[in-house]
Amino acid sequence: MLGSLRHKVIGQLLQRIRPSFSATRSYASSSSVKEMTVRDALNSALDEEMSADPKVFVMGEEVGEYQGAYKITKGLLDKYGPERVVDTPITEAGFTGIGVGAAYHGLRPVIEFMTFNFSLQAIDHIINSAAKSNYMSAGQISVPIVFRGPNGAAAGVGAQHSQCYAAWYASCPGLKVLAPYSSEDARGLLKAAIRDPDPVVFLENELLYGESFPIPAEALDSSFSLPIGKAKIEREGKDVTIVAYSKMVGYAIQEIVESQMAPVGTLIKLRHWGIGTGTDLP
Repeated sequence: MLGSLRHKVIGQLLQRIRPSFSATRSYASSSSVKEMTVRDALNSALDEEMSADPKVFVMGEEVGEYQGAYKITKGLLDKYGPERVVDTPITEAGFTGIGVGAAYHGLRPVIEFMTFNFSLQAIDHIINSAAKSNYMSAGQISVPIVFRGPNGAAAGVGAQHSQCYAAWYASCPGLKVLAPYSSEDARGLLKAAIRDPDPVVFLENELLYGESFPIPAEALDSSFSLPIGKAKIEREGKDVTIVAYSKMVGYAIQEIVESQMAPVGTLIKLRHWGIGTGTDLP
């Protein structure tokens, strides 16, 4: 009987973490209807998800009165009030633990770290509490929480603000790790992360916040989201495959263009670490 239950639980868990295999969708082109910065894409995704679901709330340092250290939460305090946009003391372990507890009770917290380097103060809550609870409860406990903020190297900041934690968190069972590049990535994946029943680590790049990307009308719809677990072919070729994620996608595209590799080089953009790309490599 225990063996049967174990197989049932493992089967349910595999269904939850298996990547989505939807058809590859086309991205924005130069004729798209609008340009949007990554900052505005993240802000609009938070706004729309908070409007659609009263269980969604934001918590972190300076997310309210200061409108966010990088202005990702701009305007949300005025619109939703201090009960749903919660300014905290400088205590990552404290507010992350509160967020995980809220997720246990069915709320959908979005926890902002001013930099993911500071998430190390809260790593026990992220890994031992959020990531492992669904498995350890035999599927009875869901932890719908998003941990988001800037990750990796930026400009003019110290070493303790510059490390990339993508590989760290991607090696932890129970976490889904997202690293967007464009505005459409940021908007569609943050919406998917907030709606997901499991904990998601959402790694942004500080240097991309102010960059603008073309975005199509469909991506501006409030129901829009991107499937977690599926890569994007940015450039298609036949001889060389380049795989990149986050800001390095831009450098890879630039290199392909400058070296005139476009006819022969395929660029695969990873949006999600850890469970496969969802795209068959050429």
